[in-house]
Amino acid sequence: MSKYEFLLRISMLGQKRKGYFEQIAHYFSAGLPNKIRDVSLLLEKIGLSKTLQDRFFETSYLHFEPILDWLATPYPAKHLIAYCDSDYPMLLKQISSPPLLLFVMGNRQLLHSPQIAMVGSREFSEYGAQWGRYFAGELAINGLTVTSGLALGLDAICHRGALEVSGNTIAVLGSGLAQISPRSNLRLANDILAQNGAIISEFYPFEKARSEYFPRRNRIISGLSLATFVVEASEKSGSLITARYALEQNRDVFALPGDIDNQNSHGTHYLIKQGAYLVTHPTDILEHYSGFLSTINRQNSVENKESNTVLYPEIFAVIRHHPIPVDTIAALVNLPIPELTIKLLDMEIAGLIITVTGGYIRNRTK
Repeated sequence: MSKYEFLLRISMLGQKRKGYFEQIAHYFSAGLPNKIRDVSLLLEKIGLSKTLQDRFFETSYLHFEPILDWLATPYPAKHLIAYCDSDYPMLLKQISSPPLLLFVMGNRQLLHSPQIAMVGSREFSEYGAQWGRYFAGELAINGLTVTSGLALGLDAICHRGALEVSGNTIAVLGSGLAQISPRSNLRLANDILAQNGAIISEFYPFEKARSEYFPRRNRIISGLSLATFVVEASEKSGSLITARYALEQNRDVFALPGDIDNQNSHGTHYLIKQGAYLVTHPTDILEHYSGFLSTINRQNSVENKESNTVLYPEIFAVIRHHPIPVDTIAALVNLPIPELTIKLLDMEIAGLIITVTGGYIRNRTK
């Protein structure tokens, strides 16, 4: 019997499954061989009763054949990592309910890299999008793998932020890997794989996404990571579930503050009140984990350039990280709108600001 078929059969045996995987690890410290010769003897060794041994063999091979065929397809690379395997992620093994099986597409070694979970609301603001992309890029370029859930909104933005700097990113799904969800992020999933990233799930490959699967996915996102960073979230956001899992798993939680009148910041402000680390710069996170990173490659940001020559500093000073309309800027700097518009265009070409719905904001992603 193949290793993968054996593991799939064990995973279906009921509540004591984790104990069986631990026994397998005890007998095979380097991992199961790819072919298992005497299956019945191994089942006895790991403590299966006669009833469970019968149940192990009763399930038709046809039940596993589609999964095994999927695992055998060459591109992208596909793997099945079990709790008993020597290369099961160590941090994930420490949580209270680790997944017994992990299906992986792409770079499986990435699961052992230092990771930061970055999560946020599906309904995001320009502020959240800008900072999510900026922080993801800065953290990735400094050696942290950005791990998130491939969801619409800030999850996708954080994955993109890492990819834009050729950094590492892992997507954890609430569906099987042959049923990428949401379908609108299929291109993003392909880009992650094309850039040596990984997509993982504890669900069988052809399992469709279900609402009750997402909290289970969230515990894996936080469980793989050194810390969880909540970029922007309302008080009812699912991102707070990930943060709660992180606390239960004895991991750090970071949160980005926002405007007090922004609904999307109420969740992050709640976390800060509860003791989460307040983050205003990537080094707030990077310095926590300097032991995991070979170097901290601090990038020159627009903020650092302010002390030097900034184009039209009096205009730049009034443009912050929430959209400000051109007429408001004109009133604050006492300039006619036609003259101001020319200067704003110069600043946009210089990469200092960007146009968004509602006006202008600073560009912190350069």
